[in-house]
Amino acid sequence: MEIGLLIVRVVVGVLLAGHGSQKLFGWFGGYGLKGTGGYMESFGLRPGPLFAFAAGAAELTGGLAFGTGLLTPVAAALVASTMLVASRTDHAGKGLWIYNGGFEYVLTNAAVVIGFAFAGAGAWSLDHAIGWDVAGTWWGIAAAFAAVIGGGSVLALRHVGVGSQSTAVAA
Repeated sequence: MEIGLLIVRVVVGVLLAGHGSQKLFGWFGGYGLKGTGGYMESFGLRPGPLFAFAAGAAELTGGLAFGTGLLTPVAAALVASTMLVASRTDHAGKGLWIYNGGFEYVLTNAAVVIGFAFAGAGAWSLDHAIGWDVAGTWWGIAAAFAAVIGGGSVLALRHVGVGSQSTAVAA
C-alpha cells in the first residue's frame, strides 16, 4: 500500500510543480509570469502577473511539498485553492470534461490532494520521517476549509478589480 501512496503523491506533486514552473519561469512550454499574467487578465484576474505569481508559487510549492509528503494538509490547501480558482475562471462554463476545457482536471487534482490531507501521506513521506502526525478528519477539514477561504478570497478580489484602474471587473 505504501508504494501506491508514494506513486500517486510523487506523480501528482511533480506534475503540479511543473505547472507552477510554467507560470513562474516559462519552463516546460509555459509562458512565464508575463504571458500567464496576460492570460489571467483575460478572465478578470488583475494584475495578471501578480495572480500568475501567486498561482505558480502555490502550484510549485504545494506540488513539491505534496510530492515529498511534507506538511501534506498545507500542501493540499495550497493546491486545492489554486484548483478552485482555476475551476471558476479558466475552466468556468466549459462543462466537466477537459477535452472541452472543462474542470475535470482541476477537480481531480483537488480531490486527490484533499483526500491525502484526510488520509495522510503514508509511511514513505517526510511527514512520517519527521514524526509529524498531520492526517485525519480535522486535518482534512482544515485543509478543505483553508482551500475554500484562499480560493474564495482570490475570486472575491477578482470582482473588486484589485490593482486595476476600475473597481468592478466583469466576471
